Amino acid sequence: MVHVPSLGKARGGVTSKHRFGFAVQFTLIDRIVELEENRRLVAVKGLSLAEDYLEYHFPRFPVMPGVLMLEALSQASMWLILKSTDFACPLVTLEEARNIKYAGFVSPGGVLRVQVELGNRSEDGRTTVRARGTVDDALVVSGRLVMRERSLADESPDGAVLDARMRSSLRDRFELLYRPAPVGSSTA
Repeated sequence: MVHVPSLGKARGGVTSKHRFGFAVQFTLIDRIVELEENRRLVAVKGLSLAEDYLEYHFPRFPVMPGVLMLEALSQASMWLILKSTDFACPLVTLEEARNIKYAGFVSPGGVLRVQVELGNRSEDGRTTVRARGTVDDALVVSGRLVMRERSLADESPDGAVLDARMRSSLRDRFELLYRPAPVGSSTA
């Protein structure tokens, strides 16, 4: 039996059921602003008061939940690994979060700046990533992530078709997220 990721995962986000029964996708990277393949990636997520989850977290003190800050680190790590491997294994998931430290909040109007750096890679598809998130240059979250690369083709004969569809979808999404500035222009 092949485990097929949700469409949200194939698009680089997390899909969750809303309390009213419809799917909600949490894409926690708005834009990739810097990329050094095989080394590091910097991405940003602007937090708006319009985010559905802020209604409950917390009504009088709305802040981005820590688990979503961790998910933003994970999604940035996924994009760095995918681009560095030319999307070879289209399923990149968080396997382990180590030494996660929260040092501040992301409030509406704030911009979470996520920086991830590749660490060790193993033969079994695991990559260690150093990750940190800041708001206005103040550290709000940091830790080490272990990401796992998988190809569905390795698990089932039908998996190659799913891999190809996911790879295409992920490449399209990456092109939307990362548009490098022309040489000589300002990145401000």
